[in-house]
Amino acid sequence: MKNVLLIAMLSLAVGAFGCKKSEEKPASKEAPKPAAANPPVAVKPPASAAVEPSHAVADKSAPSAVPSSHGGEVIDLGTTKIGAFEVRASRDKVEFKAGGDAPIDVWIDGGVGKGVAAVRFWIGTQDAKGSTKAKADIEDGTWHTHVEVPAPVPSVCLLWVEVEDQVGAKQTGSFDLKR
Repeated sequence: MKNVLLIAMLSLAVGAFGCKKSEEKPASKEAPKPAAANPPVAVKPPASAAVEPSHAVADKSAPSAVPSSHGGEVIDLGTTKIGAFEVRASRDKVEFKAGGDAPIDVWIDGGVGKGVAAVRFWIGTQDAKGSTKAKADIEDGTWHTHVEVPAPVPSVCLLWVEVEDQVGAKQTGSFDLKR
């Protein structure tokens, strides 16, 4: 009977805390109490686990020198003027294949840019034929999204960035993908 109770308590503990091992504190060395003596209690995760960004915060002032949050290097795609904005782009160094995706970061005027309402990216040709436009989100001080690589990949294939200001005016510029 003790074994059944111990197995039930261990199963409950694994279910309540999941399989995540990082950032967990070791379990208390106190002897477990019978389940009937302990009513269910809501468990609050530790403060360090409360917010888990999908991408690591990194100093991206030199994108070619910092590891990406996706486990690899970052390729600096350069800087260009798009309308009134100074735009810098980078992509994670990932396998660049048709139908895959490329994680892209864009800085506008050194950050997210004042007066910017939306930023969209696509890979391919300027007219976006065969490409999927992806609306970027602000993440860790940059405009970020994963852009689909078109299939088939056009012979002339660039990263296109469209910056929309707060009055709805859109300006477009491109970057060599350095693949």
